Amino acid sequence: MERMEPRARSDAYGSRINRSHSPLIANVIPWISILLGSLLPIFAIAAALPMVPPLGFLALLGWRLVRPGLLPVWAGFPLGLFDDLFSGQPFGFAILFWSASLLAIEFVELRWPWRGFWQDWFTASLLVSLYLITGWLLSGASPTLPSLIALIPQLLFSILAFPIIARVIARLDRLRLMRWKRL
Repeated sequence: MERMEPRARSDAYGSRINRSHSPLIANVIPWISILLGSLLPIFAIAAALPMVPPLGFLALLGWRLVRPGLLPVWAGFPLGLFDDLFSGQPFGFAILFWSASLLAIEFVELRWPWRGFWQDWFTASLLVSLYLITGWLLSGASPTLPSLIALIPQLLFSILAFPIIARVIARLDRLRLMRWKRL
């Protein structure tokens, strides 16, 4: 009888044996993606009307709604602080609103533990609408009807962008939990 040689490590399953996800990558990807979302609107083309959605806030909502329990409730403070440095809103606005949003989502999930995509989209739409309108009122500009009408495209684009952001967050979550080769 011939002796069977062990399979090479490059086969479909052998290369995944004894591997686990990296705790560093698993913990850093959500935070880095939210910070990058806060930085991305800086690189948008300047326009007369606000068009770019608050990507950092949408990423925060996406991570909180797609993966509940992953971010602690206090995460709104440091992430909002970072966003305040780059958003142009009055300092402390994002700290307060992001923290209040995480607390509101936590309260909703305690009250109604069942969730679905439509409920998540409705929650994100409501919070993004409040975020943009409150930011508009506190921006220092005079709140007039034409400036409110100018805010509508950004508001609609933000609401319609949430499912795309949620899909990107789901892909990042798969990357976060992927089994990485230890060096």
